[in-house]
Amino acid sequence: MATRIKIMPQSMFAIIMLLSSMHLASTNVQGAFGGGGLQIGFYALTCPSAEFLVKSAVSSALSSNRRTGAGLIRLLFHDCFVEGCDASVLLDGPNTEKTAQPNLSLHGFEVIDAAKAAIEAVCPGVVSCADIVAIAARDSVSLLGGTPYLVETGRKDGTVSVAANTNDIPSPLNDAAALISSFAKKGLSTSQMVILSGAHTVGKAQCGAFLNRLYPTVDPTLDPAYAAQLIAQCPQNGDATVLNDLDPTTPLQMDSNYYKNLIQSRGLLTSDQTLYTSGATKGFVLGNANFFWSPSFSQAIQAMGRIGVKTGASGEIRRTCRSIN
Repeated sequence: MATRIKIMPQSMFAIIMLLSSMHLASTNVQGAFGGGGLQIGFYALTCPSAEFLVKSAVSSALSSNRRTGAGLIRLLFHDCFVEGCDASVLLDGPNTEKTAQPNLSLHGFEVIDAAKAAIEAVCPGVVSCADIVAIAARDSVSLLGGTPYLVETGRKDGTVSVAANTNDIPSPLNDAAALISSFAKKGLSTSQMVILSGAHTVGKAQCGAFLNRLYPTVDPTLDPAYAAQLIAQCPQNGDATVLNDLDPTTPLQMDSNYYKNLIQSRGLLTSDQTLYTSGATKGFVLGNANFFWSPSFSQAIQAMGRIGVKTGASGEIRRTCRSIN
C-alpha cells in the first residue's frame, strides 16, 4: 500500500487525463478503441502512471537537445514499417534492424530505455516497449509545437528483428511513385503519405542522403541559392555524415513550412522535392502549405501506429527494450 500512496499524484494525473481522453475520443468514430485491438487508456488500471513517466523522460531529453524529439518521431516511423509497430527496431544484436543502413542514423534509444526503466520500477511486466515508442513520438510532436493527440495503446513487443527486412523503409532517393507504393503496402493513402512526410519539418539529414542532388550536376528542381549553401556544407569528397536541417526555415518547430519550402524548391531530399514536382502529390503539398497541417498529421500518425500491431496473445512484454525475454 505504501508504494501506491507514493505514486498517487501521478496516478491521479493519469486518471484525469484518461477521463479527458475518453471524452475527446467519444467524438471520434472509433470511440475509445482503435484499430487492431488497440485502446485509448489501455493502462488506466494496470499502470496509470505510464504515460506520465514516458512524457517525463521525453521532456527531460528535449530540454537538453530538442533534436531528440525528431529522432523519437523517426523511431516510430522506422519501427512501424518493419514487422509492424512492435519495437523490433529497438532490439540489439548482430543483423538486427538497428544494424541495417536505413537505421544507422536513428537516435533516441536512450530515452526509450529511461522511460521503460521508470515504468518497470512501478509496473513491472505491464507496459510494452512498442507502446512506449508510440507515446514518446506523440509527446515529441506536442513538445515541438504540433497538435496533441490521443495514443491508442495495447501493443505487444515483437521477437523478430532482421536487418534484411528493412527494405520496406522508404528511401530518401525515392520518387513520388515509389513513396505512394511503399505507403500503400502499409495501408496508408497518398494523402497520408504526404502528410506524414511533413515530419521532415523537424530533424536533420546527413550529407550522404542528398549528395545525388548536388553531384555531378545540381538537380534542376533545387533552388540554386539553396544548392550553393548545401555544396558549401557538403563538398563532394567531404564528410558524408555532416548534418543538415531538413527544414532550413524553422528546423525545431512542427509547422507547415516544410511544404512552403518544397514550393520554393528548397526540399532537401529527393523524396521531399518529388512531392511537389509530381502531379500525383503536388495538390496535397499546396493544401498542407495553405491550411492548418498539424491536426491532419496527428490523425495520420495515429493511423500509422496501427500498422501490423501485435495484441492479445501475440508478442510479449519485454523486460528491457533491447532484448527479448
